Amino acid sequence: MPSKKRRKREERPTIHPKNKYSENPPDFALLASLYPSFEPFVFYSRDGRPRIDWTDFNATRELTRVLLLHDHGLNWWIPDGQLCPTVPNRSNYIHWIEDLLASDIIPKPHGDNYNVRGFDIGTGANCIYPLLGASLLGWSFVASDMTDVALEWAERNVKSNPHISNLIEIRKVRHCEESLPIQESSNDENVSSESKVDVREGGNETKASPSSSFDVPAAADKSYHGPPVLLDVVQDGETFDFCMCNPPFFENIEEAGLNPKTSCGGTPGEMVCPGGEKAFIARIIEDSIALKHSFRWYSSMVGRKVNLKFLISKLREVGATIVKTTEFVQGQTCRWGLAWSFLPPVKKIISSHVAERGVLSFMLEGIQRHFGAIDVLQSVDSFFCNSGASCKLNASSFTVDITASTDHCNSVLGNQIKNHNEVAGSSSSMQEASLNLTFRISVFQQMPGTLLVKGSLQQKDSPLSGLFSLIFRQLEDVLRSKFCREKT
Repeated sequence: MPSKKRRKREERPTIHPKNKYSENPPDFALLASLYPSFEPFVFYSRDGRPRIDWTDFNATRELTRVLLLHDHGLNWWIPDGQLCPTVPNRSNYIHWIEDLLASDIIPKPHGDNYNVRGFDIGTGANCIYPLLGASLLGWSFVASDMTDVALEWAERNVKSNPHISNLIEIRKVRHCEESLPIQESSNDENVSSESKVDVREGGNETKASPSSSFDVPAAADKSYHGPPVLLDVVQDGETFDFCMCNPPFFENIEEAGLNPKTSCGGTPGEMVCPGGEKAFIARIIEDSIALKHSFRWYSSMVGRKVNLKFLISKLREVGATIVKTTEFVQGQTCRWGLAWSFLPPVKKIISSHVAERGVLSFMLEGIQRHFGAIDVLQSVDSFFCNSGASCKLNASSFTVDITASTDHCNSVLGNQIKNHNEVAGSSSSMQEASLNLTFRISVFQQMPGTLLVKGSLQQKDSPLSGLFSLIFRQLEDVLRSKFCREKT
């Protein structure tokens, strides 16, 4: 019988499905054959697998260089000692932001030619997020930093790629001797056990707080007293779709060097600040309270789950309308993503069940506390499997892909097909057993006690496409009956 630890490890989320390396991890042997500068860093283990020494900064830097060149067409370099990013991990963050911007959680900007604009807090010499965001998705960026070395090399990396250089602005942060301290709190309370975090995607909604004060239960030396983060860096009248940040994770340089298995470099300014990531991200939250709708989404990477839970509770206190989380996985390294917004959420995306471009959705509100998104997802799978339809459940992306024939659709609808005038297509085509309806059902956490269920028709020109809204309506009735509290 497999242990609980083993089962838990198997269920951990994987690399983002849109990531270039999700199906094809870097091939060290191929890269060594194509790039002579990388070849000296590759060796072969006893099982014949090509490997590199992750504790060698030169090896990890050269790997990053050749991956950016080979897979992204980007010229890149950093001097010794600067933070060296891992490309697959940083790509995960970019694609998660892409998911947030594409979601129906908050209102979308209008206009077909809308250009996404991001802000990278502390871009470093590597300037990795703007380079990836611009090359992969055509986004424009403002990338901030304060040290001369970081600014010089970030600018060099941008200018070395003239095909995207017009999309990225490197902005110097003015170092203020005095910065607004985070207020101390005498109430050192723990995060409530109800602050649940979804593995793939979670959410919380809170009502606006009557006060914008932000209390961090820490001593004065745990507060962030460094240079400006967003306030005094974002210019008057500027608006952005998102900000992102790889914060200084550690409280001191000794703590930063505790992992003997990797060497990613990094200056003290990149790796360390008083109070560590907890205090730094708290400052981003404090700035976001003042900037509010200047950004559609605020976000940061988080290195410790205990800090994630604390920060979620603080976002609830200050009135963030939406809070989303995810887990970034690369090998044995885990990081979490935290995003929030002050824009009003879209409560009902499609309430009349009228399909637009083959997409339908409904909200499950008032879900009983012992149920979660995975329970709803499994019920969706059972609902269609019981009719005989082909189902493929993906627990990491919270989706079920369904292929249903006419007979399967008829089973779901309780033999309503023959008499229902909403079915598209001719009666002769409806009788062909070879016809299939293919669609995807996705489950998203919106806020505590609320889930969004979304259906996407994969073959919009199918003669059975007219059944989609009927089947989706039936699914809604079943899920509401099973998971939602009755309104009194």
